[in-house]
Amino acid sequence: MTALQEYRRLEAIGLWREHAEDQRREVIVALGDVSLVMSSPSGEAIGHWSLPAVERRNPGKRPALYAPAPDSEEELELSDPEMIAAIERICAAIARTRPHPGRLRLYLAGGAILVGVLAAALWLPDAMIRQTVSLLPPAKRLDIGHQLLAEISNIAGRPCGASSGRTALVRLASRTYGPDNPPRIVVFPATIPDTLTLPGDIVVASAALAEDYETPEVFAGYLLAERTRSEATDPVEALLRHAGIGATFRLLTTGDIAAEPIHAHAATLLSHDTMRADESVLLDHFAEVGISSQPYAFAQDVSGESVLGLIEADPLRGQTTEPVLTDGDWVSLQEICTS
Repeated sequence: MTALQEYRRLEAIGLWREHAEDQRREVIVALGDVSLVMSSPSGEAIGHWSLPAVERRNPGKRPALYAPAPDSEEELELSDPEMIAAIERICAAIARTRPHPGRLRLYLAGGAILVGVLAAALWLPDAMIRQTVSLLPPAKRLDIGHQLLAEISNIAGRPCGASSGRTALVRLASRTYGPDNPPRIVVFPATIPDTLTLPGDIVVASAALAEDYETPEVFAGYLLAERTRSEATDPVEALLRHAGIGATFRLLTTGDIAAEPIHAHAATLLSHDTMRADESVLLDHFAEVGISSQPYAFAQDVSGESVLGLIEADPLRGQTTEPVLTDGDWVSLQEICTS
């Protein structure tokens, strides 16, 4: 889902609070392609909301009150009519992509016809998976991502949540994925694989990537490798291939997926071996964001033997690079699970 063209990079002043008991503070609200970003007047990023998840708490009233999720204590107050109109139009467009109960029988009938056509044409299961993935709206992708994240929390424990560390994660996401629509990064204690990508632009990362290394370049390298893998394999496609044709057909025809395949896939993600990212594409990403590939390479293999390509073809070799994070942000990120 992309924001309407006339609203690209729209900015307004708003009042934001992180917790219900906090005093509201003035922030600059920027509307991106699929995100709402809050910054302090000095330009410090303090919040990043996904537009498909944003909900209005007082429809029809002014000033408008928004939250990033139904059960969130975080809240944003807006009075600017143009910004409110932009958010309402985009949220309305997202709502139109969601399944409507009144159309369920039509979808089921259409699905039955589709099955007959597919059977007659000997359509392979992977073709149905690709079709389902291509038709899935962003709001449903985010919903599935939140379901997987909840299951990972049930298995691995609650994610780390120090507020200063979350701010540092917002900056790290922008640095490694670019400032336009970076993913939400969620850090868990060091009991999970290094990184995982969930549907809805959610990246799960192990706290060990911050706790076990001296500089943020290594963490950035792991995120770039995850970015490379997720570009090669859609996380929804990975879920459906694991869940099977029955779950795929249900998602295609009803817009829902059962809890069992969600739980099973979350357990698989936490136990699988991480695939190696395509080296040439990964090096292109390092060059794109201006980060040296050598710290990540030596974190993979201290001898350097198995990662010679990343070392010798380092696009920033011998150059002075912009810091990935400030020292203060890096310390906050290293302490995200201890604060």
